[in-house]
Amino acid sequence: KMIRISILISFVFVVSSCTQKSDERFDTVLPFEASDGLKTATYDETVSFVEEISNVSSIIQYEVYGQSSQGYNLPLLIVDRDGLSNPKEIKATNRTILLVEANIHPGEPDGNDAMMLLLKELVNGENQKFLENVSILFAPAVNADGMNRFGPYNRINQNGPVEMGWRTNAQNLNLNRDFVKADAPAMQAWLKMFNHWNPDFFIDCHTTDGADYQYVITYMLETMGNMDDGLTTWQKESYLPFVEKEMYASQNPIFPYVSFRRWHDPRSGLYSMPGRPMLSQGYTALRNRPGLLIETHMLKPYKQRVLATKKMIELTMENLNDEGESLRKLISKADQYAASKDFRESGPYAVAYRRTEKADTVEFMGVEYDIVKSDLTGGDWFQYHTDKPTTFKLPYYHYPEAEYEAMLPEAYIIPKEWNTVIERMKLHGI
Repeated sequence: KMIRISILISFVFVVSSCTQKSDERFDTVLPFEASDGLKTATYDETVSFVEEISNVSSIIQYEVYGQSSQGYNLPLLIVDRDGLSNPKEIKATNRTILLVEANIHPGEPDGNDAMMLLLKELVNGENQKFLENVSILFAPAVNADGMNRFGPYNRINQNGPVEMGWRTNAQNLNLNRDFVKADAPAMQAWLKMFNHWNPDFFIDCHTTDGADYQYVITYMLETMGNMDDGLTTWQKESYLPFVEKEMYASQNPIFPYVSFRRWHDPRSGLYSMPGRPMLSQGYTALRNRPGLLIETHMLKPYKQRVLATKKMIELTMENLNDEGESLRKLISKADQYAASKDFRESGPYAVAYRRTEKADTVEFMGVEYDIVKSDLTGGDWFQYHTDKPTTFKLPYYHYPEAEYEAMLPEAYIIPKEWNTVIERMKLHGI
């Protein structure tokens, strides 16, 4: 009997010694650092990073939450000051859970490098205040297929990195149009992960297409009527004023993500619309979770874009450390209401929006530009002069109205042959 106990103790000691983390400094040089901000991490480099940093640090756990259509693992890092890796345990501490994702469009990888830099700092003892009341989920390779289609010509009109991934997955599906229909295996896995964790705040990192202006980042928050009133007010009054002020103070001015009323022509006026639920932050809004879409400006140098993204994520964490408790209470209230009969009977609810002619006059930090006729096509050619910054006073149309509305039914009757509809509804936690 004593021999068995000795063997058991020896086995436990060996296993704990093999799995114990050293909490040593993490000094691995990232591709972004080695290239002075010119390169982004490949899929393999990203997986190596998450494995290595989770092996070194007791505050980081590594999981695989699914596979892509080509069978690539989809990594998830869980960052918690106590090393917790279970949503119930973390929520029991009253910490706010922040989900950050990158590379849903792998040609726009800024968020991946920004988070690598941030996590490296956290592991090495810097900015520990960010983890006082916040735990982080980081999904660095949402579109792993696209990350593995790596090359220098995937976004040739973008100012870096030197090489990048491809927009769609191997099935040619755009994952940031797939949140509702969930055709892609990677999106189905993402939804299961989201349901498992039910994070309190969500960040999706992208890069723009199109016009030139002075802002390094434009952003979207769902504050135009397609979200719970309390959560809308929280974003407008508790979150955005702090982040906007601090981004300006750090020489990273931000502005809402806008389109021009006439293509490429800022003087025609600006407009924003609610995000549709096929899009990331539009989807999380319907799940009563505020979602921040970060859109770095494609013509800015890659290093500047990554560092600005990192700053906005850091400010989000700082804000959630102070305001997370009030956010979680509002989420709980919104969830309870959405599950009630009162909610179902309070419609109709908008299912599509249209622009109105109501506008505010705003200052927009753009650049001078000319419109000339193209000798090749005869069409308008917009020539932006980056060396001539200017501030336009423009109408900003951001007061949409419902175009189509619907009442919510008490139940849906789904014929047996449409099992695929039931499968999709289950993916959404219904």
